[in-house]
Amino acid sequence: MAGAKNHDYHILPPDIWPFVASMSALTFTSGMVLFMHEMANAWLVLGLGVAGLIATFFGWFGKIVAEAQRGDHTPVVQLHLRYGMILFIASEVMFFVGWFWSWFDFALFPTDMTDVIGGIWPPESIEAVMDPFDLPLLNTLILLCSGTTVTWAHHALIHGDREGLKKGLWATIVLGVIFSFIQAFEYMHAPFGFGGNTYSSAFYMATGFHGFHVLMGTIFLIVCLVRTYKGHFTPRQHFGFEAAAWYWHFVDVVWLFLFVTVYVWGGWGAELH
Repeated sequence: MAGAKNHDYHILPPDIWPFVASMSALTFTSGMVLFMHEMANAWLVLGLGVAGLIATFFGWFGKIVAEAQRGDHTPVVQLHLRYGMILFIASEVMFFVGWFWSWFDFALFPTDMTDVIGGIWPPESIEAVMDPFDLPLLNTLILLCSGTTVTWAHHALIHGDREGLKKGLWATIVLGVIFSFIQAFEYMHAPFGFGGNTYSSAFYMATGFHGFHVLMGTIFLIVCLVRTYKGHFTPRQHFGFEAAAWYWHFVDVVWLFLFVTVYVWGGWGAELH
């Protein structure tokens, strides 16, 4: 029959949301540039960009959820969605590689920047560093526990245990929120501020962007929890949850590298706060 679907692919109709997303991203980045240069109307441009991005999240992602519920996400489509998520996480890995690269460059070759950091690491201007076996160790244990709870939720979903899925998601979200609060408390009581030297700048950029990823991952999991209560996800079709779980495990692994290299090794021999 003419027009009948005889393949496993989901052909998308024309949609305005990709255009809205790109223009909102452009507006947001332009607003950030204006804000950094303290120019007029920076907050207006930035606010419009943020509003556009939030609208995109609800509009575009809402359509993807609707497609999944209609059964448009066939096994072939799910496979390609997994490829896309893998590439996204790979790009995030390279993002953090840049921060680790700068950290190791500053730490391993301090004599190359004698005028900046005094030829030693941590720099002379850093009177004390974070005690890695205080709050950072606690946060490490919290994230490791959250990795087990999200895995619990995943296995519960695969085996049709809806209550186990809900409990595992709730536990992971609570642990993620606790991690963020402890990170904020640590920043408020840190012995050094942002900027002024390479140590503090690299420290806050690396750990701060990780904290932002924890926040985004927590929101990701909250959306999955809401969808779970609405009856979404089945043992055979649950890519939305699977993507959130992958992202959360990525956040866990990045933190382990941060804990070992930034907190433990990076401040070795310095006075602890």
